[in-house]
Amino acid sequence: MSFESVESLKSRLPDYARDLKLNLDSAIGASDLPVQRLWGTVLSTAIASRSAVVLRELAPEAKAVLSPEAYRAAKTTASVMALNNVFFRTRHLLSDKEYGDLRAGLRMNVLGNPGVDRVDFEFWAFAVSAVNGCGLCLDAHESVLRRAGVEREVVQEAFKIASVIQAVATILDAEAALADIEGLGDIEGLGDFGE
Repeated sequence: MSFESVESLKSRLPDYARDLKLNLDSAIGASDLPVQRLWGTVLSTAIASRSAVVLRELAPEAKAVLSPEAYRAAKTTASVMALNNVFFRTRHLLSDKEYGDLRAGLRMNVLGNPGVDRVDFEFWAFAVSAVNGCGLCLDAHESVLRRAGVEREVVQEAFKIASVIQAVATILDAEAALADIEGLGDIEGLGDFGE
């Protein structure tokens, strides 16, 4: 299936990122995931990528194919995981494991009622945790997905999508910065970055 936003992102990618173009097609365009699971993952990881360019391209299509509840839930998932991934990653990385016994004292009410099917929410949370690099959260959400009967090959689709969206965001943002630098030419102290 061809998606307009995916085609637009592909057209923005430089020639050296040909593999990313192909991976956008395989991770999103050729995905066998149900539409809600796929586009909730796309939206939540686009938010997590912190790339305005990627989000501007993907969010309108996500909004068009998701129900209003699922669209909101995907954004909510990105929000709560932005908090959880930093908090729990830090707890996990600290040598003093007694921090794990302390009450978090953070609001995470959405975990009790995410507004969509629990498996979709866990899938999105897992994908966002991949972008944000929280091993503790990855393990927790993967465990819930596996207990719910989601096969490893399907779970892998979450971090495949996350990887592709993060890579596309990185390259598009880098190209924008390089264009700014190259546009400066030979301003004193910067040298000639255009060559």
